[in-house]
Amino acid sequence: MITVNNVSMNFSGQTLFKDVELKFVPGNCYGIIGANGAGKSTTLNTISGLLHSKTGHIEFMGEPLNHVPSHKVVSKGLALVPEGRRIFLQMSVQENLDMGAFSRRGGNIDADMERVFEQFPRLKERRKQVAGTLSGGEQQMVAIARGLMLSPKLLMMDEPSLGLAPIIVDEVFDIISRVNEKANIPVLLVEQNAKMALEIANRAYVLETGTIKMEGEATELANNIEVRKAYLGCE
Repeated sequence: MITVNNVSMNFSGQTLFKDVELKFVPGNCYGIIGANGAGKSTTLNTISGLLHSKTGHIEFMGEPLNHVPSHKVVSKGLALVPEGRRIFLQMSVQENLDMGAFSRRGGNIDADMERVFEQFPRLKERRKQVAGTLSGGEQQMVAIARGLMLSPKLLMMDEPSLGLAPIIVDEVFDIISRVNEKANIPVLLVEQNAKMALEIANRAYVLETGTIKMEGEATELANNIEVRKAYLGCE
């Protein structure tokens, strides 16, 4: 579905990540875990066209993405739920979802809106409410729902647990799992909360200082001694 081959990124003389290689197939949930500054978000931003690598090759559904503007990447069916949510705080919940469908090419947007509200009944209750008055967890739901309104072929999520209370984190990850399994939408998840990411992912990558150090089945990585010590707080 998507391949990233030998992609590197430098900024102001600093290497953000180097020779990264990733491969995703349809249907799965993939996780990228690592410490702050490891290059996780930069990797997502490069795939989504917000940043451009001078080396390597990125391909999605057989089409190259190198140097493709971000708005055209979105139109190909790659939706990014950014770090910090970045919803339109002055707009209503429904207006935010309308913006998610802005770049779509056809399809029954009204029907998809109702399907999204079925997945997020709390948002349906608040569809006319100004998004900035919602709780942090509800705003994260709006961000995910907005991404789903694109009718994406791949949903990419950057630190969805950031700034949320533990009980809300559980709810958000349950939503992500349902999106992947029931809606059959592949998910690429960047997450510092390694424990939660490895619980819902099928496969995962460990990114350290801009380099892929490990990859494999999520359950295998969750039981790996190095991963457990470094990211799961286990001895």
